Amino acid sequence: MQLPEHGANSARLYESMNIPVPDRILDFSENCNPAGPPVAVKEAWAGLLSTITSYPDPDGQPFRAVASKFHQVEEQCVLVGNGAAELLSLLAGRYRGQRVLLIDPTFSEYRATLEASGAEVVSIQAKEEDDFRLPIAHILEALPKVAALYLCTPNNPTGILPSSDELLTVVRAAGESGTEVVMDEAFIDFVDEKQSFIHQLERYPHVIVVRSMTKMYAIPSIRLGYIVAHPEITSAVKRQASHWHVNGVAAEIGALCLKEQQYCQSAIHHAQTERAKMVAFLRAYDCRVIDSVANYLIFAPKQDAKVLYRYLLAQGIVLRHSENFRGMDGRWLRVGMKSAEQMNTLREAMANWFKEQ
Repeated sequence: MQLPEHGANSARLYESMNIPVPDRILDFSENCNPAGPPVAVKEAWAGLLSTITSYPDPDGQPFRAVASKFHQVEEQCVLVGNGAAELLSLLAGRYRGQRVLLIDPTFSEYRATLEASGAEVVSIQAKEEDDFRLPIAHILEALPKVAALYLCTPNNPTGILPSSDELLTVVRAAGESGTEVVMDEAFIDFVDEKQSFIHQLERYPHVIVVRSMTKMYAIPSIRLGYIVAHPEITSAVKRQASHWHVNGVAAEIGALCLKEQQYCQSAIHHAQTERAKMVAFLRAYDCRVIDSVANYLIFAPKQDAKVLYRYLLAQGIVLRHSENFRGMDGRWLRVGMKSAEQMNTLREAMANWFKEQ
């Protein structure tokens, strides 16, 4: 049985497992905002039709200008991409033939894009017994031997956000060893924009922050992300991209989204509320839960996680397996925070299973 590499695409998951596709699927394997796109996007949608008759701006305007203002950085520090996935691929090319450090378990696309680009990937395993916290001492020891370190803040799949002191310790050591730090903040806007490392980039020009518009604004099919970094870095990465790599509709929608910060605050509150309820539920059934700050969490049931996973699939409920997260070996499951009604449905189905064990 071949499980998919990522969450989402639930119908394909059922097909790959030879399970009949149910009439109703509740997909907790992906982590987009359950509220859907901001109202401003829906209201502007029809008016964007004229955009498709013109070539897009090669720099991703107007989104680039709005993003630079939002983060209070120069426009030259912002590189817009066709989703964070494209930017990760472009960054991987920067390290071709060099050694790059990953901290597992983490987002699988880092390794995939780096290896495809010809980089040598080395990794340090965050230990389950330490709740997958960053192994700072081991990282500091490895930094002089690598060209770059990738960090996911907060981490996917664990939802752990290293403390400011931990990040600064690593970043300063990386600066001393001439190591770049790629910091993936795809989920930082579900925490607090004040926690973003972008505010400190002026002091640490060897740090590259990758951002995604997909998760918070629920626009995965639009494909929009951006890098914030020193202009020399954004310029070098930009040269590896095709000329019109960001479509005009995406640039317009992204510009609208960044102005919807009340929408973001509502999403943060909802994620925190549902996460707290889910943590309490899981611990009541003796599951091990890692403290997450993101809009998802991971847990390990005392029983076989794979059996629970398949049971829920039969109920039309999809969680994220951990088969391809190194060091997790399928023992953990990840659940994204969805609507209150959907979360109640999930808990009811899980409670029925736990009571049968």
